[in-house]
Amino acid sequence: MGPHPAVAAIRLAVRRVLHDVLTEFHRHADHDRPAEAARRPAHAASSRYAEAGTAGRQTLPERPDTPLVLVACSGGADSMALASALAFEARKLAVRAGGITVDHNLQLGSGLRAAEVVTRLTAMDLDPVEAVAVHVGREGGPEAAARDARYAALDAAAERHGAAAVLLGHTRDDQAETVLLGLARGSGIRSLSGMAAASGPAGRYRRPFLQLDRQAVRKACLVQSLPVWDDPHNIDPAYTRSRLRHEGLPALEKALGKGVVEALARTAQLSRDDADALDTWAAQAELSVRDETGRLECAKLYVLPPAVRRRVLRRALIEAGAPAGSLFARHLEEVDRLITGWRGQRAINLPGRVEAMRQGGRLVIRQS
Repeated sequence: MGPHPAVAAIRLAVRRVLHDVLTEFHRHADHDRPAEAARRPAHAASSRYAEAGTAGRQTLPERPDTPLVLVACSGGADSMALASALAFEARKLAVRAGGITVDHNLQLGSGLRAAEVVTRLTAMDLDPVEAVAVHVGREGGPEAAARDARYAALDAAAERHGAAAVLLGHTRDDQAETVLLGLARGSGIRSLSGMAAASGPAGRYRRPFLQLDRQAVRKACLVQSLPVWDDPHNIDPAYTRSRLRHEGLPALEKALGKGVVEALARTAQLSRDDADALDTWAAQAELSVRDETGRLECAKLYVLPPAVRRRVLRRALIEAGAPAGSLFARHLEEVDRLITGWRGQRAINLPGRVEAMRQGGRLVIRQS
């Protein structure tokens, strides 16, 4: 008799991602191997260890033949199910598996919770396993600040351990919530595309559960007797995502019927495909709208489709120093009017002390 269907589903999702990670790891290893061999002295080619230093000499192992995959685990149902599936599948594949839990220090007893997660992950034979404490600031609101601190800690852990990938437990329900939040912000098609299956530096972050619903993942924990921790912030109405989860989505399903979550997740994928195509178009178009000195020509920008033109402008603003997370639709609309509605406007001040102005038929973007 095989595993419960919910358990089989999470394991299959993780197995597919691990196969992708392995394929990419070996492709890069094969690409790097000739260069490494050329740099290595002939007498050291067959040595397993390379010596470093003189006094107190230590040995450094060569690059391992198996990639390390970390799971980001809060102790909640989604990430515990992910950790269990990673532990199971890694034993069958040439993959090392470890775990990281981030202590946001936002609740009493958070350190104890982090220690408990470390114990549970260690019991799954994951290695390395560690808890990382972070300080959560206030910029962008509590949810955004916590997210920024968490990803900074995960990035540092991945670099420290040389991880090929970090698995995140976002489900199809999380994706639907993200699409609705993007819709409420009115930020355009990229916001509607939700979370990517792979994101971050070199696709570091992988989300195996984006096609699985939250209920199935929780069921997998139940049938495996995995202890889970329910974050009280997830039911706190002070947080926008919590209100959306417990009030907004249920109201939509009551009004529109079942299937809203699946439809929103499908919208995310379709939007992502469109946004990726437009980004590629914009990158190609940018080469044709600059003069010989590299400045943007307003007449050439004017004839581009608005969706492409605004992507070219956004790329230029970010290159000049404007923080991507602080550039909103209203900023792009103001800069776009320098192209499409020129009436002698003054320079436009933008985040990151960047200013945009029109001079002699050229769009000048620089830091003030």
